Amino acid sequence: MGIGAADGDVMFRTMVFVGATLWAGGAIAACQPDLVEVRGPGGQARFTVELADTDAERATGLMNRGSLPKSAGMLFVYPNPVRASFWMKNTLIPLDMVFADSSGRVTHVHAMAKPHDTTAIDGGPGVLAVLEVNGGLAARMGIAPGSELRHPAFGNDAVWPCD
Repeated sequence: MGIGAADGDVMFRTMVFVGATLWAGGAIAACQPDLVEVRGPGGQARFTVELADTDAERATGLMNRGSLPKSAGMLFVYPNPVRASFWMKNTLIPLDMVFADSSGRVTHVHAMAKPHDTTAIDGGPGVLAVLEVNGGLAARMGIAPGSELRHPAFGNDAVWPCD
């Protein structure tokens, strides 16, 4: 008997969340600069990330890359909250952009940004960090406004602080 599309999506989402959150025999590791944890109505997930926290790294981002592992991403961190705007020039893969404020709360998700598109993608004001992951992954995992990110960049005032 086959799995229906809806059942398959739920099964995929559950497998990704369980697989993404298991660490060292089931224990969650403490916050680390190369990890971002996400929690929301869909559950919890963890991404291994490259940190883009300089002007040069933020300008380059994920340009000229042919692929991105499913549990990986890039976290863009600004020194202070900004009105973040992105484009996809020289980006070869579709991406989801998860915009978060200084507390780590997701304020906006731009789904399926188109490769090579030079149209500005406005994340709105007050953005401290942007998590880029493979296109379509945010919706499949239930990452939406109100979800929470955990990473050392959000400091002591985070809605989901590091331990």
